[in-house]
Amino acid sequence: MKRIILSLTCAVAATTSFAQQALTWGQAPVVSPEVNTDNSVTFRMTAPEAQKVEITGDFLPTQKMKTPMGEYDAPGVQQLTKDAKGVWSFTSTALQPELYTYNMIVDGVKVTDPLNVYSIRDIASTFNVFMVGGGVNGLYAVKNVPHGTVAKVWYDSPTAGLTRRCTVYTPAGYETSGKTYPVLYLLHGIGGDENAWTELGRAAQILDNLIAAGKAEPMIVVMTNGNISQEAAPGETSEGYKVPSMMLPKTMEGSFETAFPDVIRFVENTYRVKADKDHRAIAGLSMGGFHSLFISINNPDTFGYVGLFSAAVDQQQKGGVPTVYENRNEKIDQLFSKSPKLFWIGIGKTDFLYKNNADLRKYLDGKHYPYTYMETEGGHIWRNWRVYLSEFAQKVFK
Repeated sequence: MKRIILSLTCAVAATTSFAQQALTWGQAPVVSPEVNTDNSVTFRMTAPEAQKVEITGDFLPTQKMKTPMGEYDAPGVQQLTKDAKGVWSFTSTALQPELYTYNMIVDGVKVTDPLNVYSIRDIASTFNVFMVGGGVNGLYAVKNVPHGTVAKVWYDSPTAGLTRRCTVYTPAGYETSGKTYPVLYLLHGIGGDENAWTELGRAAQILDNLIAAGKAEPMIVVMTNGNISQEAAPGETSEGYKVPSMMLPKTMEGSFETAFPDVIRFVENTYRVKADKDHRAIAGLSMGGFHSLFISINNPDTFGYVGLFSAAVDQQQKGGVPTVYENRNEKIDQLFSKSPKLFWIGIGKTDFLYKNNADLRKYLDGKHYPYTYMETEGGHIWRNWRVYLSEFAQKVFK
């Protein structure tokens, strides 16, 4: 019986292989995306029956979209052209070094590129990715340098009443060096999770490359799940394959900030760290920047470095733990009375949170508090946040 099953298996495999060869015999394979020598990129899709094929991605000129929270820049859309063989194609202009995301749209239905195996989930959407030139300053590429370790680590959070997960980056040599290290707590935005900074943010590659070049101090980076009602990223919890959602309870109403000391205790009891203010930093994007602001000002003796990346300043929800958000300016005063080594703000010129950040800066300026400010092109996008991390990581623990 085993011989019969094995024979059938081999026959099916051979037939499948032959069929695949027959489809491509004598034909050049269709490639998508193809990065050309001039850094333009060609996208292709074989869809002879389709009436219309488009592409949308952050490499295209943006289009304005309006939401209840304000206007923001959305990825543009470009139509592909069909040839006589039913292959649709489009070639972009020459692109700057960057990690880009995109989707195809076939007869009005958004899909991933079937010829590109590289994709990333962001909340409930999946995007294809491609890279040009190793990303900004080559920092997003995996290079031939010593590599850190990325681990998915579970910890007990008594305050949240859950066992929760965080992603922890330890620098190259941590396992054998015996040294103690400073810690950066790096927080994601609304709808994200503890996977966001390593998958969309290229945090491990950025840190590996900066540390190897001597531009950043070797550090541990702790990337928490900022949705305090979640154990971990969707699909990786006891809830099974639950549909990811941005509309989660207890995101910006004080519960996460209240429970954050659980993370610090776990890290300092588990890893070889320098457990003092001058060797702790906290930073985050959007909701994570909001959390970073309020965690730091409610704990003015805990962090020597604070980074706000497109921070969702003054966007707190009603209810929850209001004491976290009360007397914000007085708490900022207390933080600066403790002389933090770095207070860093980054925002895109067209970010819908630009005014919120400008209002915060106006208060800091009025008090003559020292801070570092970086303003970039574009809006509320990962292209900015990766740059902000690259800049911030070079300034901490110096």
